[in-house]
Amino acid sequence: MKLVILDRDGTLNEDRDDYVKSPDEWQPIPGALEAVARLTQAGWHAVVATNQSGLGRGLFDMATLNAMHQKLAQCLAEAGGRIDAVFFCPHVPADECDCRKPLPGLMLQVAERYGVDPRGIPVVGDALRDLQAAHAAGCEPHLVRSGKSAGLDEEGLARMHAAVPGLTVHADLGAFADLLLRRERQARGLAEDRGGERA
Repeated sequence: MKLVILDRDGTLNEDRDDYVKSPDEWQPIPGALEAVARLTQAGWHAVVATNQSGLGRGLFDMATLNAMHQKLAQCLAEAGGRIDAVFFCPHVPADECDCRKPLPGLMLQVAERYGVDPRGIPVVGDALRDLQAAHAAGCEPHLVRSGKSAGLDEEGLARMHAAVPGLTVHADLGAFADLLLRRERQARGLAEDRGGERA
C-alpha cells in the first residue's frame, strides 16, 4: 500500500496562534490540496495525523472538529483528491497521553489500522514535533516550509536536521508531492529496465 501521513495545521491549512476553531477559520494553504490530489490520483492513500488540543482546552467541540474535516474533504474533492482518514489527539500536554506529537502514538495507530509496517512511511509536517513523532515511529520525516517553519533561517534548519536524522526539507507540499512522484517514476523505470535485461 502506498501510504502517506500528513500533519494538518500549517501543512494543509493555515495555522493560527489562537488555534483553528471553526470551519470558517480553516483555510487551505494555496497549492496544498492540489498536491494531495496529485498523490491520490497516483494511487497514494493520504491520512491526516493531527494534535487537536483545542478539544481538551474546550475551544471547540467534536461536532465543530467534524465540520472542519468535512470542509477539508469537500475542498479536497473539488481539487480532485481525498483523505482516507483523520487521526487526532484531543489531549492537552498535562494529560500525558501517548498520542500527542512528538510521541509516536498517532503514527503507530495509522500503521495498525492499515496493517502496515510504519518504517519508511512518509510523514509530512511543518513543526519539529511532527518530525520527532515520525522518527520515533520509524517513519520517513519530511518538513514543509509552511506554517511554523515558514520563517526558518539556515540555523533553524540546521537544528531541525540535527534533531531529526534522515530529514528531507521541501518548500511546500507541492514540492514534497513532486519528490514522491518522481521517486515512484524512477523506481518504475528501474524495474522496467531490469525486466528488459531479463528478457
